[in-house]
Amino acid sequence: MVGDETWRIRRTVADLDRLGETESIFALGNGWVGWRGVLDEGAPCGMPGSYVNGFHERRELSYPEEGYAFPQASDTVVSAPNAALIRLWVDDEPLDLRTGTVRDHERVLDLRAGVLRRETEWISPAGRRVLVRSTRLVSLPRRPVAAVRYEVEPLDAPVELRVCSDLLANETVPESSDDPRAASVLTDPLTGEAYRADGLDGVLVHRTERSGQRVAVAVSHLVEAPDTVAVTGDGTPDRVRVTVAGRLHPGQRLRLTKFAAYECTTVDGTPVDELADLVMAEADAARADGFDALLVDQRAALDAAWQVADVQLDGDPELQQAVRFAMFHLIQAGRPDGDRTISAKGLTGNGYDGHVLWDTETYVLPVLTYLAPAVARSALSWRHAHLPQARERAAELRLTGATFPWRTIGGRECSGYWPAGTAALHVNADIADAVLRYLAATDDQRFLAEAGLELLVETARLWHGFGHWSDSGAFHLHGVTGPDEYAALVDDNLFTNLMARRNLRGAADAAERLSELAGRLGVDSAEVVGWRAAADAMFIPYDSGRGVHQQAAGFTEQPEWDFAATDEDDYPLLLHYPYLELYRKQVVKQADLVLAMQLDPGEFTADEKARNLAYYEARTVRDSSLSAAPQAVLAAEVGHLDLAYDLFAESVFQDLEDLGDKTADGLHLASLAGAWLALVQGFGGMRDDRGVLSFDPRLPGRLDRLAFNLRWRGDRLRVTLSPTEARYELPDASADVEVELWHHGEAPVTRPMPQVPDPGPEPPSPPGRRPTRRSAD
Repeated sequence: MVGDETWRIRRTVADLDRLGETESIFALGNGWVGWRGVLDEGAPCGMPGSYVNGFHERRELSYPEEGYAFPQASDTVVSAPNAALIRLWVDDEPLDLRTGTVRDHERVLDLRAGVLRRETEWISPAGRRVLVRSTRLVSLPRRPVAAVRYEVEPLDAPVELRVCSDLLANETVPESSDDPRAASVLTDPLTGEAYRADGLDGVLVHRTERSGQRVAVAVSHLVEAPDTVAVTGDGTPDRVRVTVAGRLHPGQRLRLTKFAAYECTTVDGTPVDELADLVMAEADAARADGFDALLVDQRAALDAAWQVADVQLDGDPELQQAVRFAMFHLIQAGRPDGDRTISAKGLTGNGYDGHVLWDTETYVLPVLTYLAPAVARSALSWRHAHLPQARERAAELRLTGATFPWRTIGGRECSGYWPAGTAALHVNADIADAVLRYLAATDDQRFLAEAGLELLVETARLWHGFGHWSDSGAFHLHGVTGPDEYAALVDDNLFTNLMARRNLRGAADAAERLSELAGRLGVDSAEVVGWRAAADAMFIPYDSGRGVHQQAAGFTEQPEWDFAATDEDDYPLLLHYPYLELYRKQVVKQADLVLAMQLDPGEFTADEKARNLAYYEARTVRDSSLSAAPQAVLAAEVGHLDLAYDLFAESVFQDLEDLGDKTADGLHLASLAGAWLALVQGFGGMRDDRGVLSFDPRLPGRLDRLAFNLRWRGDRLRVTLSPTEARYELPDASADVEVELWHHGEAPVTRPMPQVPDPGPEPPSPPGRRPTRRSAD
């Protein structure tokens, strides 16, 4: 793999057994609209998907035994009407890759142009040979707009062609599996409210019955074809179709370009006709500008994004391609001008029911804070907009402040599994941590005043009211679930306690800085003193005999997991063992204490990090895609560069190689973001937990150079690392601009690479669970 192939993801064989995986990888989106990479014809198909951010339907939750404060309903993402469909018949035989003969089939995701291109040479069962090309995009600069250009030409003899461009609602979605990470399937979730079919234009407006949402999708077409071709249109409440049919000879071409626009509102918001007019105007405007103009604008938007987001790796072209793939999907995931956030799967699939989890604040937003801070601000503002629901949930749980949901779409808790859901109070601190990191990187005082302070105050109030003081004077948080879902309802989860401490101190600092505004939120000096006292007295569990911190109080005294009796087919453990067995053993689903060391590194000494990593590496099975990246960061910091490199590769290849066999449900955005963190915080050694940028870099042997950018206080910093030298530049700044940063304890411009500490033998992973070796040639 050389040259421009690192900017492309190519599939040259129609692998009908892996359609869902490819559809997720080839998904296009802009933070508002998302199209899965389903074939233009819509079949064969793994799972259809045409999404609008936040568009969902509600379903009831049932329990064998009811309990107080159990969530009574959950929200599930549903597809909006699909405008990507274009079907082809050749002499009345449908183009289908499972029939006839596929002479050539290639699809390419172009990471620089932001388009999905396809070329297929197909021979029908009757022997008619045609060439089909298509180019698809979801516009980054134009929020509601997506478009596709579809071309077909006969190659050997005249043929009768029929092309049907559909806008289709209530597509059939395959049934979900028994895996709790899979989506719930709702049959025909949309009710038609209006439709129009007028020549080359059409609109569908639908609503959901329980969630009270309305979605409108419009299409506008441009047809370029010989005079022998006729165009007709028709519609029903669930479908608008434009049909282009006629006889074509070799050398002639039929080109159909479809422009689509999507909008979503509440049922009591924009009226039906007005919403239909709005999307039709957007689709018509896109057609008036033309497909080529959309391509130009898309490239310009990506050029600007890549100036900051691109990461350059010399020495491993496959990883270079994978990193650019990861960054492309992060660029697509959010918007700076929206009132939505980023779910665990983004707009690439319906996994986790389209829910937003803590992954967003802990993995995705830190990356976007340094690359696209306006997008991070928008996502944090979405959390602020849902403070009322979080306050209601806290009151329902007899808690103070706000309790943010573990899984949600519209702000309410959607998880019926309360040991991991309701008890995962660390979500509050994760949101506060994302606020504090955003403020440190941007110094956005307006955001602090408008949203940040209130988020910090209400989350801090939860901890101050939830915790309790022991006779020894320590402050404890009992009965919580940390990031490791194989350990629920524990006392003093170290991750939760440290993040809560950071939350309490951050809220106190902000309240003192904006004392007048804090007073309007009911904060007085006594409350601030209480926050600081709780933070200073926070209990940190430590096993002095073993010389390691405890993931939770007593964790190191629990029985060990019998890894020798665990077969490779028993992973992930949650699908093969009862939680009762998992909860009481020393087995870790994903980085928990190790993640705490990544997010709050100043709370641990270098020796403590090394001992902790060795202890928990041997017990962490990485049954979650969230695990490899934090483990990579800490492995790099303590000097295990080969292990760090292999863990980084696992994180960045999570979807391109479908390592967890779940990519068909959508991409793992947190894992893709984690790959950037593994590079920048791991090999780049970047830290900012003290409000100042510092770097302690080290390169693994496979890399000859690592270069990345990040934004800090409005300036773009470029860092270039080689085996011998680290260079820090401000490529866009004037000569008098300075950024305070430190390289291995010194103020840098260019500095020699620091010596990597001798970490000793590599810590063992559980049997069969070490990441695949990539560090060696």
